Amino acid sequence: MCGIAGLYYPGVPKPVEPQRIKAMADALAHRGPDGSGAWTAPGIGLGHRRLSIIDLAGGAQPMATPEGDVVVSYNGEIYNFLEVRRELEAKGAQFLSNSDTEVLLHGWRAWGSAMLGKLNGMFAIALYDARSKSLMLARDRLGVKPLHYVELSDGAVAFASEIKGLLAHPLFRRQPDFNAVEDFLGLGYVPDDASVLAGVKKLPAGHYLLLERGKPVPAPTEWWDVDFSKRTKGSARDLEAELIEHMRAAIQSRMIADVPLGAFLSGGLDSSAVVALMAEASRNAVKTCTIGFDEAGHDERVYAREIAERFRTEHRVKTVAADDFALIDALVHHFDEPFADASALATYRVCELARETVTVALSGDGADEALAGYRRYRFHAAEERVRGLFPATARQGVFGTLGRLYPKADWAPRPLRAKTTLLALAEDGGAAYAKAVGVTAPTVRMGLYTDAARALLGGHRAETRYVETMRNAPARDGLDRAQYADFKHWLPGDILTKMDRTSMAVSLEAREPLLDYRFVEFAATLPASMRIRGGQGKWLMKKALEPWLPKDILYRPKMGFVTPVSAWFRTALADDAAALSRSAVLAGSGWFEPKAIARLAEEHRSGRAEHGRTLWQLMMLERSLGRLFA
Repeated sequence: MCGIAGLYYPGVPKPVEPQRIKAMADALAHRGPDGSGAWTAPGIGLGHRRLSIIDLAGGAQPMATPEGDVVVSYNGEIYNFLEVRRELEAKGAQFLSNSDTEVLLHGWRAWGSAMLGKLNGMFAIALYDARSKSLMLARDRLGVKPLHYVELSDGAVAFASEIKGLLAHPLFRRQPDFNAVEDFLGLGYVPDDASVLAGVKKLPAGHYLLLERGKPVPAPTEWWDVDFSKRTKGSARDLEAELIEHMRAAIQSRMIADVPLGAFLSGGLDSSAVVALMAEASRNAVKTCTIGFDEAGHDERVYAREIAERFRTEHRVKTVAADDFALIDALVHHFDEPFADASALATYRVCELARETVTVALSGDGADEALAGYRRYRFHAAEERVRGLFPATARQGVFGTLGRLYPKADWAPRPLRAKTTLLALAEDGGAAYAKAVGVTAPTVRMGLYTDAARALLGGHRAETRYVETMRNAPARDGLDRAQYADFKHWLPGDILTKMDRTSMAVSLEAREPLLDYRFVEFAATLPASMRIRGGQGKWLMKKALEPWLPKDILYRPKMGFVTPVSAWFRTALADDAAALSRSAVLAGSGWFEPKAIARLAEEHRSGRAEHGRTLWQLMMLERSLGRLFA
């Protein structure tokens, strides 16, 4: 795993100073502590920070062909590089190293951008072709690895794995984009089609950008997308076998490394499945690690221990206090943009623990999105069935009226909290799902903004991208559309950003076998009944894994990393919440009403209302903006 940075002049090929490239790359030193490199030519500069995983003695970057006609700097791993290498050698390519990086050089020569379709891996690539004087920036199918770019005032396009690399360039001008603040408050993260820094763009997952000398900067080109519009056929038993083979192949391909390798083990279904199949493929004991919480309702250590004993892993455990909020400023630094998924605190800690003994760790991320594991998918699928029974006007009249009349009862048992469901049934499925996946509701956000801020938005809403994505999704039903939208927004914006930044913060490479594109493509073709059945998400996966995992692992309710932010803002962080209304950063922006923030903090502290997640968002926003624009 690595960090990349660089500059390209699409117009006049101005000189590029090696020290400038080095400074941009060195801002990413945590991503690659094992080595650094910079390469420049008129109008182009590529920088690299290396975390050595494969071909430790070779593989240094930027890497060029012997003729110097192609140069590459890339972040990631190509899991099938040996297979692609054999295909290239059959075409006459001669390799000088054992690294996966060299495959990109010869692959570009042989296939151009079509090379991307032959790669199975996670990557962000910057590849310069000296013959055409062009630069290709490319990102992997699912967006596991990040890539940011911006056009500078001198005509250069600067790019980097993290925004830190862009900030290291003296011509970068820091201006905030309030639309991205709205997106963050609505979704809990700044999505991949936005940035809190005006002008910064994130290359979308499954896209490449071809910059050519003498031509303006084009829009990115999509080279892959997941398709939910097709359906596979077969018995449950046959599909179970096919699913296991996809998982087995994905896991085995990600166990190739020349450094110590292990796995995160939460005790949940996904990480337990990964560990089970790793143990099957390994001659040695798999190294696993778990963090636990000193709060019984949030602690999964007993389940992780059960799996560790079952598969005889070399298991390590660390207990984290439930009030472990000392990492807040460290997270603000590593994420650059505001990020409000509080489970990042626990994810950082488990990465920190893993890094003590391994350099590569496999995770269970991706199965929930691929196989409809989140509870919200089950709710949405059920709501869509009800919507299908009524004309839109009838739904709006009946359910809208009932929803407005039904009392709000956040304190009540879930079956009695029907107000949200009734109001959701009155809406279009896309609009309802967009709100369900969000954090701070539109009405609450608008109440926090000043009149000037609402005018500045000009009608922009965080949820609109979800509605539009679901409307245009290659899908057959509402469940397909919800999963597709999460692949486009939630997965790259939240889940993969969280894992990338927290693992790279401690120089650990995290690999996600359940996001192997072949596994994802297969899952997308499964009938809805194979994804959700009998109130169970990931139904086919659970049935397929019954020979490997005990039922208390397979069928227990999903827990995940639970961070008690609501409790913090009524106790240890209550004063911090109150201070948000007096923050020079928030009030000074002209976007927020201080009295509205103060009211939110007081209502939460007194217990009259539940605003914990919104207060957490405001705190992370305040600290991130303070760091970026101070």
